Amino acid sequence: MADTARRLTLVVACALIDPDGRVLIAQRPPGKAMAGLWEFPGGKIESGERPEDCLIRELKEELGITVREPCLAPFTFASHSYAEFHLLMPLYLCRRWEGVAQPLEHAALKWVSPRDLSQYPMPEADLPLIPMLRDLPEGVSRATKAVQRQSNMRSWLRASPSGWSAPSTRSGKASNPPSSITSPRQ
Repeated sequence: MADTARRLTLVVACALIDPDGRVLIAQRPPGKAMAGLWEFPGGKIESGERPEDCLIRELKEELGITVREPCLAPFTFASHSYAEFHLLMPLYLCRRWEGVAQPLEHAALKWVSPRDLSQYPMPEADLPLIPMLRDLPEGVSRATKAVQRQSNMRSWLRASPSGWSAPSTRSGKASNPPSSITSPRQ
């Protein structure tokens, strides 16, 4: 029969992903449980707190960055029994934030390719998350670039007084629109 005496600990974590598809990991500082191990930034969910609110607060406290709720995408979760407690940890993905991540509460930070995450010692609960993130790099980069192109195109269309029309070539035939359009300065 399962041990039901262990307390349930709710922790939320975030895989911050840069434009190159790398994931930010943070090294736990000396003096804390699991010191020296690398983890995804985040923290314990306080009583009555939503996971998104906890992440926004923790990322500000731990890394000095500002994240808005619409930029947090639920991805997966980890469920792991430690000797003293059972950990339940939703993992969110985030590709947009304000500021530069700094190790305010960690020993160090590193931007790592998802395929290299297994080279860093991590808490046992984080290990099952690695293969899921490893499957993301190409798709994340492509998806991020596609969203940026769509956003740029919408901005350009809104800024253009007559809307967008395909430029003509010397032959009189319309050419394909450029693959990357940057928003005009306003």
